[in-house]
Amino acid sequence: MWNVCYTPTTVNETLAILAEYEGDARIMAGGTDLILEMERGVRQPRIIVDVTRLSGLDTIRLGDDGLIHLGPLVTHNQVVGSRLCVERAFPLVKACWEVGAPQIRNRGTIAGNLITASPANDTITPLWAMDGQVTLKNVWGERTLTFRDFFRGVRKTSLKPDEMLVDIAFRPLQANQRGTFLKLGLRRAQAIAVVNVAVVLTFDDDMRAGLPPVSVTEGRITLGSVAPTIVRARDAERVLAGQRLSDETIKLVADLAAAASKPIDDVRGSARYRKYMVSVYIRRALELLRTGTERDGFPSRPVMLWGKTEGRFPTWFSSVPDPGVTLAHEAEGDQAIQTTVNGRPYRILGANDKTLLRMLREDIGLTGTKEGCAEGECGSCTAFLDGIAVVSCLVPAPRAHGSHIVTIEGLAGPQALHPVQQAFIDEGAVQCGYCTPGFIMSGASLLDENPSPDSDQLRQALTGNLCRCTGYYSIISAIEKAATGTSVPA
Repeated sequence: MWNVCYTPTTVNETLAILAEYEGDARIMAGGTDLILEMERGVRQPRIIVDVTRLSGLDTIRLGDDGLIHLGPLVTHNQVVGSRLCVERAFPLVKACWEVGAPQIRNRGTIAGNLITASPANDTITPLWAMDGQVTLKNVWGERTLTFRDFFRGVRKTSLKPDEMLVDIAFRPLQANQRGTFLKLGLRRAQAIAVVNVAVVLTFDDDMRAGLPPVSVTEGRITLGSVAPTIVRARDAERVLAGQRLSDETIKLVADLAAAASKPIDDVRGSARYRKYMVSVYIRRALELLRTGTERDGFPSRPVMLWGKTEGRFPTWFSSVPDPGVTLAHEAEGDQAIQTTVNGRPYRILGANDKTLLRMLREDIGLTGTKEGCAEGECGSCTAFLDGIAVVSCLVPAPRAHGSHIVTIEGLAGPQALHPVQQAFIDEGAVQCGYCTPGFIMSGASLLDENPSPDSDQLRQALTGNLCRCTGYYSIISAIEKAATGTSVPA
């Protein structure tokens, strides 16, 4: 799919590569959008620059400027797991939680979501409501743009071919502010937004003392998937200022927000339906914020499927003595991918332009990892990359260089099957068997992270896995039995 995959270990090396190849090079972090676009022929860059080995770029911090800063490698799951973000950036946390499934959220980055610039992308809407800005850098210097200046249209931004997004910053919620994000999709998980909305309200000072808010002093309302870029519903915002959140005010604001939308008809919904649902979702958001119940239902312990890693991939190469050397895996070159799979070292030639999934199957012969959709939708190719569950169809094979991979073949111990494997046998959870490896890997990752999950957490863990035989009940039962230890090892 590409000619060369570079793996730099410093930002300066990255910028030098972008300057050298200009429009022929494309940065890859999570790859959950880019690899899919390449598979579909939407983008075909000759040069891939994998920046996931850059250290210090996956940090979330409150800066001296009073803004929350996200590094360009911060993933959706890292935002969900950030106490700072949960406390002071709940609209963004809620949006990140709505993105894909755990395997996608473990690799997909906020920066990638912004750069892809689809108006349906979930994180843009809340960040816009919180005065988001991005800092872009090239070999000549850096510049900071507001979202209004950064986003230029459908999948269009002001990012130049030789620039890298190095920082995302936004205003955290203050003590007298509340905010939320709501999304309408065609299914409960792995859904592209038909409509999404973010609302941030500033109340009078009474809320600081724990009293019910009396009136709104300022409102910020943003709408996604209803125009070429995110829409600020400014007429609705003006009506909110100085008003109590009465039923009448909420209805008027919701109607004005719907009027601000400019949706189109597509396969996910008609323009008329979208406009109507903007009104419905703004009304729901305002009612939640009025009662302070916007966080109800959000899990106290979200499922990450990242084991004990805290979702941070190692930035070092175990096989490269000098961390300042940029590696170049050429499609036709002799630079081998040196990796460890299921505890065994491999040196692989000829896979430099493949995905991790295809390298595992075609070059190592581990066919237990299945290709179901090759789009990150079905979870059949779930594997562990340095202890974190990912969909291997959206990971470039060179990313395995210096990493530790575990597949379904490496899950069992020397004397017995993994408890989840054994439970699948005991419960008859295997039907056609094609999806089974992915379900087992997700279940095993869940139990490594949380040995005693409740039923909601178990279902969250499986949102990235599809069974075409509709065998979910026995699959859930099997993982429940593995968790309680009632499955007997072989």
